[in-house]
Amino acid sequence: MIRYFFHIAYKGTKYRGWQRQKTVLSIQEIIEDRLQQIFKLKISCLGCGRTDAEVHAAQYFFHIDVKNEIPENFKFVLNRSLPNDILIHDVIKMDGEQHAQFDAIERTYDYFIHITKNPFLSDISSYYLLEDLDFVLMKIAASLLLKYTDFRAFCKTPDRHNSTICNIKSVNLYKTEEGDKIRFQITANKFLKSMIRIIVNKLIDIGLGRLSIEEFEYYLKSKETPKYNKLAHPQGLYLSKITYPFLKLKQRTDTFPILHSEINNYWIKID
Repeated sequence: MIRYFFHIAYKGTKYRGWQRQKTVLSIQEIIEDRLQQIFKLKISCLGCGRTDAEVHAAQYFFHIDVKNEIPENFKFVLNRSLPNDILIHDVIKMDGEQHAQFDAIERTYDYFIHITKNPFLSDISSYYLLEDLDFVLMKIAASLLLKYTDFRAFCKTPDRHNSTICNIKSVNLYKTEEGDKIRFQITANKFLKSMIRIIVNKLIDIGLGRLSIEEFEYYLKSKETPKYNKLAHPQGLYLSKITYPFLKLKQRTDTFPILHSEINNYWIKID
């Protein structure tokens, strides 16, 4: 069998995430169905991880195994058959049994917030009516994430994970010059169920003065799950980069304009 990695992107608005499910539409189901139509046999896609309903992926990978080599025009054929909100960037023939999920060493997520109502951002960024956010306190809280490795307190279903240990490599907070848009970025070896959306909601509460730095760190230290772990809206979350030791691909941020805008120094890092 020959293994191929697929480098893709998708806008998750219409879908219940990557993972195939029985009663709802998923990215995996759409792609597997199209591959089956092309190959005339059942094809299973193994993805690099799950994404929640309505969450986007500016960079995502899955792999398949096939008996024969895929023709050069295959990317064009598959893209033509897929809906407009799913894109195949690259089809990469592997020289072994590299694994899309287990061989990923880092994952980066971005979360976007806009605080001025904008119908053109409504499904690619999260709208929150916020005033007088304390960005300094938000940055302090975000930096605390680098001190800890067990994020049981910020997981929706901690008992379903074999381990709640995550090694966070970097955390950054950005805003626009006008302060009307906010960006939270985090990189780690793995993430827990709804962990990022829980953290973003906590940072908003800290910025509004509804949660203290001490309370936030208490949960990190004690690993005690808060009574209410509210999730930030899904549409602001992007899986934006997957890192493999054997792949050196350029991050295609042009797929999503909200990510591409960083090239023009649109985002100001909060230090």
